[in-house]
Amino acid sequence: MPTRTAAKTATRTPAKERLSRAAVARAALALADAEGIEALTIRRLATGLGVTPMALYWHFKDKDALLDGLAEHLFAEVTLPADDPDGDWAEQLRQVFDALLAALARHPAVALVVKSRILGNDPGRDVSERILGLLRRGGFSVDRAAQVGVYALITMACIVADEPGLEVGVSDDERDAAVRGRWAALQALSPKRYPNIVDSAESLTDCAASDQWLELGLDTLMAGIRAQAPR
Repeated sequence: MPTRTAAKTATRTPAKERLSRAAVARAALALADAEGIEALTIRRLATGLGVTPMALYWHFKDKDALLDGLAEHLFAEVTLPADDPDGDWAEQLRQVFDALLAALARHPAVALVVKSRILGNDPGRDVSERILGLLRRGGFSVDRAAQVGVYALITMACIVADEPGLEVGVSDDERDAAVRGRWAALQALSPKRYPNIVDSAESLTDCAASDQWLELGLDTLMAGIRAQAPR
């Protein structure tokens, strides 16, 4: 479930560890989780790690490369279920989506950033290969499987990043104030012209149960994929 409250930046690690590529990527992900993707810069990250920016350039030449490393670290968190060639393809696809969505939901601040980088690293390619293989097993053509796979990834990233009430890098009080402001704006609309929006104002501005929100999103996605499956 996405964390709504800003967390403290990870404590400093021993010098040898913090200068490894994996440790830098892990720290970058932690910083984005805590303060939002806008706060992630080479200089800000170096300060948090207690090193000079030049020390990080050995591993990542610029922020774009850093985001690539961050994406690789996130997709490495996806635990793929065992593949069963004789099992139901749709049930297995849902399990893969569950695992991918869980990894994205742990890092909502970067969900929209990493979706375009899934094919740029081995962990992401492993996830993509499994998804495409299961769609092909379900009867989708090569082109259609690719299209459905891309759409599914975009959908899952948006499910995570656009959850009503989600705020990254702010305090509980700041989040509550933002939610109340959006709710008040909808409540101020004309109930005659927008009766359904006014009635749904609370649900549209704050998700009461993140797990239910994510599950409904995947249910909707899978229903659409099943409906289009040739087999």
